[in-house]
Amino acid sequence: MRRAIRSNVKIVVVDDDKLTRDLMVNALMYCVNRDVLSFENGFSALAYLDADEDSLDIIVSDVDMPEMSGLALLESIKKKWPSKICIIMSENPANEKSASDLGADAFLAKPFKVTDLFKIVQEYIVDAE
Repeated sequence: MRRAIRSNVKIVVVDDDKLTRDLMVNALMYCVNRDVLSFENGFSALAYLDADEDSLDIIVSDVDMPEMSGLALLESIKKKWPSKICIIMSENPANEKSASDLGADAFLAKPFKVTDLFKIVQEYIVDAE
């Protein structure tokens, strides 16, 4: 069985820390050869998704952000679009259970290696042929 990378997957990174956000965007663009959007808070990402629900497939979000936490973003996304893939990141291990309870597809403990992020995202962009 061959595995094929889906060419139409759209990814977004949501993190209030610009350095982390930019690092993740650049790493994902390089590793999965996709354009990756980014937002500094959950409200902006949710507004973008509300305007065009087909605009994003995979959302990678930090938990601890001002205005709207990653868990609140996750909850909103899963209520409206349960099939969207949500990967939640946090330094607090207790957030893994909360994220799972809200429907997160994966949890990434900070600090993490870029390869850990890539492995998780790759699971969702590769289809078996």
